[in-house]
Amino acid sequence: MYSVILVGNNSPMSRPRYVARQRTDRNSIGITVKRLRQQQDLTQEDLAGRAASVGWCISRDTVKRIERGEREITDIELRLLAAALRVPPAIVLG
Repeated sequence: MYSVILVGNNSPMSRPRYVARQRTDRNSIGITVKRLRQQQDLTQEDLAGRAASVGWCISRDTVKRIERGEREITDIELRLLAAALRVPPAIVLG
C-alpha cells in the first residue's frame, strides 16, 4: 500500500531519509466517482449518506479515499456505489 522513496542529497556526510508515499493508483474509478458526485451537486458526506440508504455504510473519509484512488472497491461495492449515485454500474466504470 505504501512505497518508500529515498530523499536527501548525495553528500557522504548527510543521512538518508525515507519517506512513505501512499499509492494513489489502487482503483481507476475514483475520478469518475468524483465527477459524477460533483455533477449531482453532492458533497462527499451526501454520497456517504446515499450509500447508507442503499445498504453500504461508509464514511465521508472512505468516499474521499475512493476518489483519490487510495481505496479499492469490490464488485458488490461498485453496484452499491452506482445505486447511490443513481447511475448504472457501467457508467461508474467509465
